[in-house]
Amino acid sequence: MSELFDAVDALVASRSPLPSAEERKRLRQAHGLTLDDVAGALKVRRATVSAWESAKKPTEPRGPEREAYARLLKQLAELYPAPQERSAPVPATLTGASDPAETGTLPAAPAPEAAAVTDHENTQAPAPAASAPAAAARPARTTRPASTSRRPGARKAAPAGTPAGIPAGGTDPRFENGPLAVVDVEDGKVLAYCTGGLVLDVPAKSLPSLVDWTLTEAKLGQAKLSGPGKDADPLLVLTEAALERYGLPATLTEQERIAGRIPEGHKVVKQLTRAQWQLTKRGFGPWARIYRPATGSERACVQLCIPSWNALDTRHWGAAGQLAPAELARLLGVYASRVMTPRGSTAVTGLELMTALHPPTRASEPDADGKRHSEHNPGSLGKDPVDCAPCEAPDGHPLLADLPRFHVRGPAEKLFEEAYDWARPMTDAECLRRNLVGLDVNMAFAAGANGLIVGLGAPTHVKNPVFDAKLPGSWLVDLSHVDLSRVKVAKDRWAQLDADLLPSPFTPTGERPEGPAWYATPTVAYAVELGYDVAPVEAYVRYENGRYLDAWYTRLRDAYLATMADLGVDADLSPAGFLAAMDGYRSRDPQLAIVVSAIKATVKGGLGKLRERPRGEGWKPGEPWRALARPTWRPDIRAAVISRTRINFHRKIVKHAAFTGQYPVAILSDCVVYAVDGDSPLDFLPYRDGKPLPGGFKLGVNPGLVKHEGTQSVLWGEGVREQFDAPALNLARYIKDGTVTSIDKGE
Repeated sequence: MSELFDAVDALVASRSPLPSAEERKRLRQAHGLTLDDVAGALKVRRATVSAWESAKKPTEPRGPEREAYARLLKQLAELYPAPQERSAPVPATLTGASDPAETGTLPAAPAPEAAAVTDHENTQAPAPAASAPAAAARPARTTRPASTSRRPGARKAAPAGTPAGIPAGGTDPRFENGPLAVVDVEDGKVLAYCTGGLVLDVPAKSLPSLVDWTLTEAKLGQAKLSGPGKDADPLLVLTEAALERYGLPATLTEQERIAGRIPEGHKVVKQLTRAQWQLTKRGFGPWARIYRPATGSERACVQLCIPSWNALDTRHWGAAGQLAPAELARLLGVYASRVMTPRGSTAVTGLELMTALHPPTRASEPDADGKRHSEHNPGSLGKDPVDCAPCEAPDGHPLLADLPRFHVRGPAEKLFEEAYDWARPMTDAECLRRNLVGLDVNMAFAAGANGLIVGLGAPTHVKNPVFDAKLPGSWLVDLSHVDLSRVKVAKDRWAQLDADLLPSPFTPTGERPEGPAWYATPTVAYAVELGYDVAPVEAYVRYENGRYLDAWYTRLRDAYLATMADLGVDADLSPAGFLAAMDGYRSRDPQLAIVVSAIKATVKGGLGKLRERPRGEGWKPGEPWRALARPTWRPDIRAAVISRTRINFHRKIVKHAAFTGQYPVAILSDCVVYAVDGDSPLDFLPYRDGKPLPGGFKLGVNPGLVKHEGTQSVLWGEGVREQFDAPALNLARYIKDGTVTSIDKGE
């Protein structure tokens, strides 16, 4: 009989209403329980419990968790009954309270420019975004009413337990079905899998009619990210079954793959032409754009993503292209809601995100006749490209057409700001250590972009300038006199270091410069910070400047932190808790782990696109290439970000060496390796009372903080170097899993 009673209790609990999110939080805190305490007892993630208590859009537990959670809340309610009366909260402006916790209200989200701070290590984590929808089984399709043959399927409720963070719709009724859909064929019927578990019936029989349906009935798209910007076009992802239904090949031939498109004479391309649809210059490829010329402010454009044509690069999207339609819609929907609707590769999307957040033009104030006109949007790069400085131009640029054919430019002719690739032989003392431990900087290049002042306009050439650390540009200056054996590490504190064990901060190879060379502003500013005078010979400076990348950084940072929180890695974890949470975090939700990889690739790829090189097309040195026509072709901005990232890294290394006497043995981009006796970063990072060394390495998930990259034995490192006869082999390249299949010839 007791078993029957227990079953009845469980049945009632599984359907009984739960108290409000505010009351749930009050009861937990009244008993002194943390989110981790509740999550551990219920065997769920910390982020799940946090979502149950979310003041904005609380989620509801389900299944056994709901039963147990209801039981917990009931017992706590008996111990801590709610007050009989609660007075309405007094506005902060009347009470003078500045802490949101004192007023019981949440602060308004800051503007993107205000949210980003100059010191990337002091960046506060944003308020947790709503968790991504839980992975669900392939949802049942909706049916189309027989009397309405041209209507999309009725809305299907999202699967139980799906939070409201990534809804099928949004506040904009034009895009209530989300930013994208994965089109598939099941049992002979064409279905569109949208975000939030929604499935639409697709009546289109041909690709032109599919485009028409998308624009007129599907209600797909995404609202603009900036006031003067444009709404994102709807994205359709076509599965192999959908390709077959609409007369497209499941895969590209070798010739088509090299060309990046199917032939212009293909029957589907002809169908689009007859229906008066157009393709962009890149044609019908993995990321095709189908459009008609805009009429006024109304756009008519649909983008296609074709995974089986390698639209989703496995280096960045993993196995996303192999997912079921509903799962792929969920994965891309999370990325679209937190970053933006993909516009192509992650690199293309990263660049497009910059423009979406800072559109080149805006509407002017009304003139005398009440009409508005297009004008330059302050803080943007404008709509017209500008020439770079000759020292910033890559080889083959039209500015260098007069150079001799085989001339090789040296440091005094060419700006060469790149990430670190440096290593050195280990000392005798280091060889006696037990392990090599690697640290990796989270979102290093994003952190380098945060708060960085970059040029917005064309450069101005100046002779014998006085260096100004606040003026972005390229400077020809001799930094060979900077001695790393004695550097300033604080305002009035100098440190004695072993310069032979440190890389130079002024070259990506870590070698000390031998004379004048071109440097970006952050590199020269660091020489001044170390306590040395600088005397530039000439410079190309940009008097029109601003923090162009701040909103871009903030958007990507928030996307990264929200997704990592969904994977159980929160920004407020202790160092030990962070390392524990990072252990196996990808296996907790492989789809969200792919989103994390895509966000990181968006950062690096977007910055790389600022200096895009020729991509075939019959280009010859000295001739312009297509990317030069973009206002976002800005090698100086890319150089400034890389310069600042490398300098930030070196600053931490110097602080760590001055405080601990430990020196790196290898650095690759954003990874550094130390020889130590322990096997964890906690064994050698100088934490005191839980606080890290100011200005040094700090464990955490925020951009600019570090995580554990990997641990290998010193014997492994020396064995690899001996095997390949390379005493300075860069072990940072292999520290993650210890696998070494081959080495670069330059090592």
